Amino acid sequence: MRGCMKKRLTDIGFSLALLVLTAPVFLAIVVLQCLAYRGKVFFLQARAGKHGKIFTLIKFRTMTEELDTDGQLLPDHLRVPRLGAWLRASSLDELPQLLNVLKGEMSLVGPRPLLPEYLPLYSPEQRRRHEVLPGITGWAQVNGRNTVDWGKKFEYDLWYVDNHSLRLDLAILLKTVKPVVSRQQIYPEGRTSVEKFRGMPS
Repeated sequence: MRGCMKKRLTDIGFSLALLVLTAPVFLAIVVLQCLAYRGKVFFLQARAGKHGKIFTLIKFRTMTEELDTDGQLLPDHLRVPRLGAWLRASSLDELPQLLNVLKGEMSLVGPRPLLPEYLPLYSPEQRRRHEVLPGITGWAQVNGRNTVDWGKKFEYDLWYVDNHSLRLDLAILLKTVKPVVSRQQIYPEGRTSVEKFRGMPS
């Protein structure tokens, strides 16, 4: 219990500090988003959190809602304008998730929160990733991020669940700086989004 309290206090302290430090950047992005996306600044999406509880993830919008002649959304890569591509490459689209952390729905470090539709697809072992709060960054994110396959991601997530500690969290936060600054491992080559999880072969 004491460890959980320390982690929560660390989450709150770091999140508040980061929001204060990045406030000018945050406001500048909001203004640019208003111009680029006609006032639709944030992207809100249901995600599965601790114990599978559903919450609303907050990110800066990076894709337009442009439709083709049949009224269907254009492919992802055609709906990512220059601003959206820059936000993704710099990971600044994740900045609003600090609000999720302050609300207690996420932690700074933990398995990434995934779509609720994946919940029935997990094996009992994979479902253990929900024993802890999801995070903005995590062990999988500093070991390949989105360039590793789903099986490896779950392996990293479960390792974190079994070994998490405040010291490990601080190490992961430090290791997160390099891929973010260097803009590495954002998506697999030739893709602008992550392939959906469809369950692991039995």
